[in-house]
Formats: sequence, C-alpha cells, structure tokens
Amino acid sequence: MKKTTVLATLIATSTAFAALAHGGATGIVKERMDAMADMGKAVKAITPMMRGETDYDAKVVRQAAATFSRHAGESMTDLFPEGSGGMPSEAKDAIWSKWAEFSALAGQLGIVSEGLAGAADNGLMGGGSGMMGSGSGMMGSGSGMMGGSGAMGRAMTAAQISEMPVDGAFTMLTQVCSACHTQFRAESK
Repeated sequence: MKKTTVLATLIATSTAFAALAHGGATGIVKERMDAMADMGKAVKAITPMMRGETDYDAKVVRQAAATFSRHAGESMTDLFPEGSGGMPSEAKDAIWSKWAEFSALAGQLGIVSEGLAGAADNGLMGGGSGMMGSGSGMMGSGSGMMGGSGAMGRAMTAAQISEMPVDGAFTMLTQVCSACHTQFRAESK
C-alpha cells in the first residue's frame, strides 16, 4: 500500500506544480499539459479511496478510468509531435529518441485504464497485503508491470486486470504513469 500511496502522491503533487508551469504554454504543449492535469485530478480523486480514507465509490473509479482511457494510446502520442519540446514543455527529448517505448507506455495506459474500469466493481482488497505489498506478492517490488519477474513480469490484458481487486489495478495504473514520468518527463523547476 505504501508504494501505491507514494506513487499517487507524486503524480498528484506533480499535477499541482504543472498547473503553475502551464501559464506560458500554448497550442499542442498546452493541450498535453491539460491532459496530464486531467489525469492528475483523476488520480487525486481516487487515491483517498485506495488508502481507505474515504468511502469507496465504483462510479468515481469508472469516471477516473474513463479519463485515463481518453488520454491513452494515440490520443497521448498525438500530443507529442516532433519538435514540440522545450520550455514550457516538461517533455524530455527522450520521447522522440525512444518513441517506441513512449508509444508502448501510452498503449499500456489504455489497457490498464480499461482494466481499472472493469475492476471498479471488485472493490478493495482486504487486509492491505498481497497485491499491494512490497514483498514478493503479485504487486511486490521487482515484479511490476513494466518488467522483472513473477506474475506481473509480462504485460497483462485488460480482461486480466479487470479480475483484480481495484486497488491492484490502480497500482498498475500508477506504475505505468510513474514509468513514463521517470523516462520522459523533466523535473519541474
């Protein structure tokens, strides 16, 4: 649970900082910053549920999943035409030099979003261990969706994700976001 909390907090916090940077953005750069802000708001809306701080609401989770889905895949990659880097953009040049990896993460966001929507009615995993733990469980460290070994070492389908408890699906979503931000997003200054 701590790993999910940290990832969600980082995503939500980076959204707040991004809002300040959006002031000078125009055109496609503003469009993508707005898309990222929408996804940050969606993370912020469901994180308290995943932490058990607010009542669980499957409808809110499905709405958040729809937000991620709307900005995934080609909708995401279309917002990054070559030559659209530089200030005030937070996009690293690695996006264009590692386009296949960036595109794969954008596609994976769509798959995980669909899985999250499907998992919304499954509710939260009880006990706070297993999938959300940091040990060797299904969502443990080193076995994340982006590589490694264990049950998550290979990419899962949306149908497989939709069978999970919703907090497990949410963890997968935040892992995709984090992997993309780590490789392709410059730190806010």
